[in-house]
Amino acid sequence: MKWSGYYKLDWQDRIQYLVENHVIDATQAKLMAENYSAVGDQQVENYLYNFGVPMGLLTDIEINGEHKSVPMATEEPSVIAAANNGARMLNQGDGVHAAFKQRLIRGQVIAINLDDTGAFQHYVQKHTAQLLAVANHAHPSMEARGGGAKDIVIEPLDEKTVAVDVLVDPCEAMGANVVNTMAEAVAQDLRSVGFEILMGILSNYATEALIEANVAIPVAALKTKQGMAGADVAQRVAQASYMEQLTPYRAVTANKGIMNGVEAVVLASGNDTRAVNAGMHAYAAESGQYKGLAQWTVSDDGQFLNGSIKMPLMLGVVGGSIGIVPAVQLNQQIMGNPDAQTLSAIVAGVALAQNLAALRALVSSGIQAGHMALQAKSLALQVGATVAEVPLLVAALEKSEQINQASAQALLANIRKEKR
Repeated sequence: MKWSGYYKLDWQDRIQYLVENHVIDATQAKLMAENYSAVGDQQVENYLYNFGVPMGLLTDIEINGEHKSVPMATEEPSVIAAANNGARMLNQGDGVHAAFKQRLIRGQVIAINLDDTGAFQHYVQKHTAQLLAVANHAHPSMEARGGGAKDIVIEPLDEKTVAVDVLVDPCEAMGANVVNTMAEAVAQDLRSVGFEILMGILSNYATEALIEANVAIPVAALKTKQGMAGADVAQRVAQASYMEQLTPYRAVTANKGIMNGVEAVVLASGNDTRAVNAGMHAYAAESGQYKGLAQWTVSDDGQFLNGSIKMPLMLGVVGGSIGIVPAVQLNQQIMGNPDAQTLSAIVAGVALAQNLAALRALVSSGIQAGHMALQAKSLALQVGATVAEVPLLVAALEKSEQINQASAQALLANIRKEKR
């Protein structure tokens, strides 16, 4: 099978090529046709079809005094249920308060093979205003909106290498394309005066865009259906949270749980999940040991469980695919068409909700009880239950001693036998 020139084919010819070469059959080609998107065909090379991810709703979370409904795109059954559970507890206080101290994105211009790094740094310092002007001239519309290149930071990397970091305010955009354009312009300007420049590229480690979110929850709101008092839950949540600061083995799993919610909202909002994920995990290790991003403590008077999180987060509400994908525009509308800072505050709030729900479950009933109950629907579909059979099989699985594929198959066979 020869792939040369495949990218030049139009969509129908791409699909037909796969059928003719027995990569897929006619039924599978029909499935692709049913999930075709003209927008998708323009977004990626060698486009085949849109791969759907279920979209659910976090119905109500209070962020900076406003109640928000939040679309979340995820395939994992327990994520949205946990987010709603956590948000209900967060809302029992005065909600989540979140803000940036600054919101800038960094572009790096790497100078290499320098004979005198000190002389290079002196040149950059002396010509900072000129270099900022070069950056802004490369994308003047950003400066016109009040954003653009704001500062330059010099970062020596070794005895012959220096990074010239351009800090950019991207306004309501995430800013990747803007910063790349500016970084390349600065790189070319430095080349023109004789310096060897390896590259100019943005950094997704958004340490100049750290959002901080805090919440205080009355301990009474944490009591469980199994009878554990809220004060006891709060103490155990705080102890479990402390474990996330002590061992990376606990921290990685905790942060994965946080990212369940973060990625679901970032994806639903049309932003770059990979960039956010990489930055989050780098920040979790910024002390030299990988730690949990969220922290929970009990107030001195024992009346409140206090939660906080600080994380690098550069999101946009314009640019990229945000303005061209109808589903993204729909999700933005459901959230009340937030600006970039509000969207980031929502994500930080969801992160706290997700972590709290997980910790409360861990220290009370255990994580598996609720998780496996939610997995039952997926398991029912996996073993071939029809839409009408799913609720019957789920109910049977919940009463079963085991929730696994073998028991699901046996229970489904009994359900069908009883129907005869």
